[in-house]
Amino acid sequence: MTQRVLITCPHLQRTINLYRQRFAKLGIEIEVPELVQQLSEAELLDIIDRFDGVIAGDDPFTAKVLEKGKRLKVVAKWGIGMDAIDREAAEKLGIQTCNTPDVFGDEVADVIIGYIILLARQLHALDRSVREGGWAKIQGRSLKGKTLGVIGVGSIGRAVVRRAIAMGMLVVGYDVRPLDEAFLEETGIKPTSLDELLSISDFISLSCNLTPKNHHLISHPEFTKMKKGVYIVNTSRGALIDEVALIEGLKTRKVVGAALDVFEEEPLPLDSPLRTFEHCIFGTHNSSNTQEAVLRTNEMAIQNLLNALEVVK
Repeated sequence: MTQRVLITCPHLQRTINLYRQRFAKLGIEIEVPELVQQLSEAELLDIIDRFDGVIAGDDPFTAKVLEKGKRLKVVAKWGIGMDAIDREAAEKLGIQTCNTPDVFGDEVADVIIGYIILLARQLHALDRSVREGGWAKIQGRSLKGKTLGVIGVGSIGRAVVRRAIAMGMLVVGYDVRPLDEAFLEETGIKPTSLDELLSISDFISLSCNLTPKNHHLISHPEFTKMKKGVYIVNTSRGALIDEVALIEGLKTRKVVGAALDVFEEEPLPLDSPLRTFEHCIFGTHNSSNTQEAVLRTNEMAIQNLLNALEVVK
């Protein structure tokens, strides 16, 4: 019987023509549904029982969806974060889950550093001024000597640390796991508690996975511990930050700038109060999106899928 595969990752969808012939030669029928960021649970429930495998983006593969997928053998995540997949339910149902770790640390780190520079020097605001006929002279902040707190020192966090040190920043890091001794020796980074990081950092960057334990890791109590005038960058998962608490911090200017590539609801709703703050920079959950990283991750995700489906290549 022909095996059928659902592809819901937007990056793979946009490059799917590179792989159609490959799937066809392997006797795999693919389906590429229209979407903006991800399918909803209801949309998945309508179709999931037709498929043997999925290459998934950030779609909610809940227990309910997985139970409906009677033919489903594998959910292969394109990318790192697997918070949208109920892996416990998948294991009980005999459905394999896998991801593509360590695939775009450098790419995301480049964007994080870019956001830090934009926030510090307000380059986006200067651009906007010139386009509108103005000639603004906005006084920025120097980065050398400023403290950057990196929350999550995995492949992305380590790449951020190296770049920030090269710019003369002081860097501290927090992770739920012990930091690698060789990396500490190489960089001289200071491991800290979360509370200490929040209290001493001029810039805070989040680069950790989302888990049930760290949902709203940064909320009202955490904002009270931060310096007045802090900058925040989040390219990881929107739900790591309580947006209600962030909005309060932006209103009071406790937070003087935020760069957000991810949100609690994506795309960002048109009525979100975040849109009212000109000292925010927004992205489209796009920090990993380079030609090289997409092709590299496509190959890993497809290989994971084929391995799980036991396709003879």
